[in-house]
Amino acid sequence: MNPKIPIIKITDLDFGYQDHPVLEAVNLEVKEGELGSIVGPNGGGKTTLLKLILGLLKPSQGHIEIFGESPEKARRKIGYMPQHAHLDPLFPVSVINVVLMGQIGKQSKSLFGGYSRQALEKARQALAEVGLSDCEKDSFQQLSGGQRQRVLIARALCTEPQLLLLDEPTANIDQRSEENLYETLVRLNRRMTILLVSHDLGFVSQVVKSVICVNRQVIIHPTSAINGTLIKEIYGGDFNLVRHDHRCDKDGHQPHTPSV
Repeated sequence: MNPKIPIIKITDLDFGYQDHPVLEAVNLEVKEGELGSIVGPNGGGKTTLLKLILGLLKPSQGHIEIFGESPEKARRKIGYMPQHAHLDPLFPVSVINVVLMGQIGKQSKSLFGGYSRQALEKARQALAEVGLSDCEKDSFQQLSGGQRQRVLIARALCTEPQLLLLDEPTANIDQRSEENLYETLVRLNRRMTILLVSHDLGFVSQVVKSVICVNRQVIIHPTSAINGTLIKEIYGGDFNLVRHDHRCDKDGHQPHTPSV
């Protein structure tokens, strides 16, 4: 059997804002069917890396290929869930209309309605995949944090992607919502490649196959290699990330008894 081909290939990439370097000498390959997480400190370049893959930013040096094409040409094959939903909380948008945004520029007939029956069916299928079929007519703003995250994933799925990029999908959600998200990502990974940005290494250790550490430079580790020493190298210090009842110190991953 032929080895899986890389669908993301980044070679000798540099990127910076004006005189401030953000990413340097980045070389990265992501194979088809991968489920990986991008981790690193704030300001280390995680979201910037996603935007470069999407073609929203251009490298100052180096080369990016997505599915063997430029990011701009490959963009229709990518589904993207941003870290924040820029939706006016006073705008009365329904769940189904948020998901249908993923069809703009595809089967939709206009920006403010007039979606084709095919587009509506794809939106409903996407909602079903994230377990929110019953919320189709609900107001997006009245949903819980975890439900909103799943609606935004459904919006990304509505583009029918081959590559799914998620920026902090576990931010501000409860444990039950996190478990639902875990189940959803494992199921989706059977048919698409997934990269997610996350600080939650407890979640990451359950879900992903590899960890892409980003702190100006990029290094890939298998999930099994993530331990206390490596976390200190990534984040520059002790960081309570793996579980709420554990901590990472100089000797690695150790149980932590809270003081009373």
